[in-house]
Amino acid sequence: MKAKAWLSLGANIGDPVAQLTEAIERLDAHAKIAVTARSGVIITKAWGKTDQPDFANMAIAIETDITPLDLLTFCLTTELAMGRVREEVWGPRRIDIDIIAYDRLTLKSSNLNLPHPHAHMRDFVLDPLREIAPDVVDWVIEMADGRG
Repeated sequence: MKAKAWLSLGANIGDPVAQLTEAIERLDAHAKIAVTARSGVIITKAWGKTDQPDFANMAIAIETDITPLDLLTFCLTTELAMGRVREEVWGPRRIDIDIIAYDRLTLKSSNLNLPHPHAHMRDFVLDPLREIAPDVVDWVIEMADGRG
């Protein structure tokens, strides 16, 4: 049985909308990942480090046969292949792909925490995700409130 996962994508340098599209195409091209839904793109102010260009953000839903950690590895590999350079925390980026939730799994490891530990505080994550999976938004917020 395939797992369902929800990802948040963002970019604010280069051609952000084109890069979001490319990232989705790269994810969907993986033999064990199928993109099943995508939100519209929203433009938001930077979060955390605010002295940078606005971000284009969106969310996607996928079905996959790979584990959460393998999905994380593929997301990071995709970012690198698309020219992501990690110079500063929350700094400008060509692409950012975050796993927000993977089924209703809770996970705390040195590499990955699920649901995403900051998602409930970020409207640029919640608003696009609400468009494609409102029940997942509710669950992410419940988990953050400690009710999950």
